[in-house]
Amino acid sequence: MSFTHGTMRFTARRLLPSTAALAALDAVARTGSFTAAAALLDLTQGAISRQIAHLEDQLGVRLVEREARGARLTEKGQAYAEGIGEILSKIRSLSLDAMSSNEEMRLRLAILPTFGTRWLMPRMPDFVRENPGITISFATRIGQFDFRTENIDAAIHVGRADWPDADCRFLMNETVVAVCTPEFLMANPITAAPDLLSLPRLEMASRPGAWRHWFDSLGIAGHHPGGMMFEQFSNVTQACLAGLGVALMPEFLIEAELGSGRLVRAVDWAIESESAYYLVRPRHKLAFLPSRIFADWLAARVAEFTAARGPGSAPGPQS
Repeated sequence: MSFTHGTMRFTARRLLPSTAALAALDAVARTGSFTAAAALLDLTQGAISRQIAHLEDQLGVRLVEREARGARLTEKGQAYAEGIGEILSKIRSLSLDAMSSNEEMRLRLAILPTFGTRWLMPRMPDFVRENPGITISFATRIGQFDFRTENIDAAIHVGRADWPDADCRFLMNETVVAVCTPEFLMANPITAAPDLLSLPRLEMASRPGAWRHWFDSLGIAGHHPGGMMFEQFSNVTQACLAGLGVALMPEFLIEAELGSGRLVRAVDWAIESESAYYLVRPRHKLAFLPSRIFADWLAARVAEFTAARGPGSAPGPQS
């Protein structure tokens, strides 16, 4: 089989979409709607729609299904978005590195996708105002990695304080609740917690024992077969909103969905998760000034947040 130079040039162009189109798809995947994606990228909704349409035409495949209540990625669109999300994050990180003029005051910080978007970013303007001399390069990471090979100064981690050769500074616990859509609850009436054993449950790959811990806290014995598994919290949220089952989620990360009524509690029971949030810093960089400043600032913000939540985070039913 042979190809002409013209065919090769066309194929190369087709396989290298514009970063604007990729960023539009990434934003829709993360937010679940064209409107929210437009706000995130400071563009119009029409511009986002055109970029997605151009990308679909270029690839010759449907990536996004437009729905009345938002946007839903197709199976191919979801797989494509997950891959380009990692690549765009790396490009942003490299661009920030290239733009930074003061290496000694640049903090390379790894964040969790949803925690970073919903909890940390709204508070970052405060850090920027207080520390104008520090430039932060953000990278998205899930799970442990090698600080030396990744060239990362600090990371926000959810799990246990067991990161090798690193200092794990406790930030906060999380309260988890079982949630679903009102429509799912109407179609699957739940009168007691054991009813969930026979219903589809959504799980995070990084927290395989979460449901077992939840059932154990209620004294529900028996076999707890696993459910649909996802790698990212955002995917669990979208699957839950799509009515695919009941999800066990950190309450403080779904306040918007609970407040709007898009998600409701399936059972009136909340417990403290076995996982907690930590600021992790490699031991060989503990003296790095930007990292120390950020650690102290973050601890202060967490203290404010914890105090505002009050004492209602203990295991048991939550009103």
